[in-house]
Parts: sequence; C-alpha cells; structure tokens
Amino acid sequence: MTDVNTYITPADEKMELAVDYLEEALAHIRAGKANPKILDGIKVDYYGSASPISNVANISVPDARTITITPWEKSMFKEIEKAIINSELGITPENNGEVIRISIPPLTEERRKALVKQSKGEAENAKISVRNARRDAIEGLKKAIKSGMPEDVEKDAEEKVQKIHDKYMKRIEEVFAAKEKEILTV
Repeated sequence: MTDVNTYITPADEKMELAVDYLEEALAHIRAGKANPKILDGIKVDYYGSASPISNVANISVPDARTITITPWEKSMFKEIEKAIINSELGITPENNGEVIRISIPPLTEERRKALVKQSKGEAENAKISVRNARRDAIEGLKKAIKSGMPEDVEKDAEEKVQKIHDKYMKRIEEVFAAKEKEILTV
C-alpha cells in the first residue's frame, strides 16, 4: 500500500513552483515604475560571453521613474546601451559618460490595459499549472485504490489535495490583484 503523501507532496511542490513562477513573470512586466528586474532578461557581450547587465554593472533606482546603470568598465557603456536599445523594453537609454540613465515614461491608459491583460494571462497559466498538479495527484490516488489503498483514505487525501489547490488559487489571485493595482495606479 502506498502512502497518500507520495501524491500530495509533489502536487504541493508543483503548485508552489507555479506561484513562484507567476511572481517572477509579473516582476518582469513594466508597471510605470522603475524596477531593475526589467533588465534581468537583457544580456550583453562581455569578453565573448553573454552576461546579464547586473554582472557587468551596478544597477540602482534613485527615484520612482529612473534606473541608473554604472558599468564597472568604461568599455561596457556601448555594449549595455546597444543591448537595451535592441531589447523589447522600448526605452532609449541616456549616456553621460559616467552613468547610463533609463527614464521610465508614464504608461498610457491603453498600455495599462494591455499590461493588465498580459498579467491576467500569466495568472491564468499559473492556475492551469495548479489545476494540472491537482489532477495528477487525484489520478495517482485513484490508481492507488487498485493497489490496496482504502477508499475512505483516498477520499480524505482527495479533500486534502483540494484544500491545497484552493490555497494556491487564492494566492495566485492575490498576486495578480497586487500587480493589477500596481499597473493601474497612476
């Protein structure tokens, strides 16, 4: 006979990963405020290898609408500028020879709605992952009945999986609501 935790624990871990991934994905969506995480996906050529900007420069946020990048080597100014211009950020950096500044423009109403829609899509993907983890756990429990697990134990385990599922769905809603509020706040 198998233990119910062999089905519940992996489901819980998959659901936790789905929420973590959602938080990471939403952090990369620009919400009109300066957030150094928007630069995470941008790589620069550093002596022949692609490196994140944070590995070749100091990134700081002096105010709500500005990100400053201070390269550790003067030769990196052009590389960093080129990488930002070629990225999907749609922002042109300003270089004064000492620091690269990125001014985050305020979002238009239309852009805010598009970002909320994109965030909602990410939240929906996370929900699908949580539902799939629940489904896999319940299918495993149902198969365990055939290998000798008592039905009442299986039903209790199914309820436990459902409670875990509900907890993560609530967390996904909270994470999305916070991001939506951040995007829509002018």
